[in-house]
Amino acid sequence: MSGKPTPIDLVPYSEMLSDSREFLRVWAKEGGPVTCFINPVPVGGDPMGFGIALVDCIRHGAKTWARATGISEAEALERIWEGVDAERANPTDIATDYPGKDGLI
Repeated sequence: MSGKPTPIDLVPYSEMLSDSREFLRVWAKEGGPVTCFINPVPVGGDPMGFGIALVDCIRHGAKTWARATGISEAEALERIWEGVDAERANPTDIATDYPGKDGLI
C-alpha cells in the first residue's frame, strides 16, 4: 500500500456537487489513528449541523457497505451504530490540534 493518500475520484459526480462545499476529509491508518480535516463553515455556526451531516454520512455508509459486502443495509447500519456507541463509550483517540493550522483539523 502506498504511503500517499489515495483520493476518491469525484469527477463523475461533479454536476451533483456543483453547488456544494466540502466540510470533511478523513484518513485512517491501519491499526492507527484517524485523521480528520474539518471546515465547519459549510455546515453552519451551530455544531448540531455537523452532527446531522455525520448521521447522513452514516446512512450513506451503510448503503455502501451493503453493496460492497453483500450484507443487508440494516445489518451494516446496526454495525456502524455499534462502532459509534463503542467509540463514544471508550474513545480510542483524542482530538489534537495541528500546529500552525487555522482550525481545520
